[in-house]
Amino acid sequence: MAVKLILLDLDGTLLTSEKTISPANYAALSRCAERGIHIVPSTGRFYSGMPQVVRGLPFIRYVVAVNGAHVCDVIAGQVLRREEISLDTAFEVFEVLDRLPVIYDCFLDDWGYMGEDMYQQIDWFIADPRVNRMVKELRRPVPDLRAYLAEQGQPLQKIQMFFRDMEARSTALERLPGRFPNLTVTSSIANNIEINARKANKGEALRFLCCHLGIEIQDTMAFGDGSNDLSMIRAAGIGVAMANADQSLRAVADYIADTNDNDGVAKAIARFC
Repeated sequence: MAVKLILLDLDGTLLTSEKTISPANYAALSRCAERGIHIVPSTGRFYSGMPQVVRGLPFIRYVVAVNGAHVCDVIAGQVLRREEISLDTAFEVFEVLDRLPVIYDCFLDDWGYMGEDMYQQIDWFIADPRVNRMVKELRRPVPDLRAYLAEQGQPLQKIQMFFRDMEARSTALERLPGRFPNLTVTSSIANNIEINARKANKGEALRFLCCHLGIEIQDTMAFGDGSNDLSMIRAAGIGVAMANADQSLRAVADYIADTNDNDGVAKAIARFC
């Protein structure tokens, strides 16, 4: 096989813990792009919420955003694929989340929104300073989240919750898929859970891009570290889990790369490309 497309999760995968791209990773991706390989960021973030260090890469055209809810052609300024949560379904989810020890937000039209009361609790629920800062910067607090969303009248790209009690998080991860079988329940960091539309996952986004670009799926490579990467790791011709990845991901990957802080992406590219 010849790798023609590389799908890359960002946090915990391509990006270091300091949210930078290492020189080795940058050089490896540049060499791939020079050979005509498509380099595609694949993230739970919305496009404008991606770090500038990624959005500024000169060889990026396609982006899988919001866990696959959007597939974007950023050169043409088009969303090629949308898979979003209806407002009625979102409100049903909110009713369940209101009974859990969490704060939650949602993505609408490429921005994050959170009830003002929950926004004030971010420091209590999110101890990691980098995640804390990112959430505060990319969320707009509103007095009444339901009222605001009802006024906008649009479907949601994603719902996300943060836990302080990890036992409660484990229980929710087990129960939410059964409560909402038509939605996708995943996680990207240690204390969160993310909910998307059923077909909004990175594996389906990869299949769509392959069809769009005329690439066989066996000629693809995907890198990830969290459960929201599981579908693309399974779908890709070569599924690569980082050494720092969830055990569930490492169990199904074709290859275990070094960590995100030790040039794992560059080393795996050197092996397979």
